[in-house]
Amino acid sequence: MTTSKGAVLLVGKFERNKDTVQDFTESAATHVGRIVVIIAGAVRDVTREIGDLITDGIEMREAAKKAERDAPLGTVINGEFETRDR
Repeated sequence: MTTSKGAVLLVGKFERNKDTVQDFTESAATHVGRIVVIIAGAVRDVTREIGDLITDGIEMREAAKKAERDAPLGTVINGEFETRDR
């Protein structure tokens, strides 16, 4: 800032404080943005893992049901025939 005679004036206290607040706000916004990206990625990854775990459970349950249907209806043990209920 200069006067009408060309003398240089120092930046006033208000403008210095404004610049400090502005710089801090910009920095905080950048960091918060990065943190949000990290959290969003973590939520996405956790959701994917939970989905995969549930899918594994469903597949295991279906495989167990299929194995039960494929099992023989009866077996001979020590010369005796035993049946299972369906």
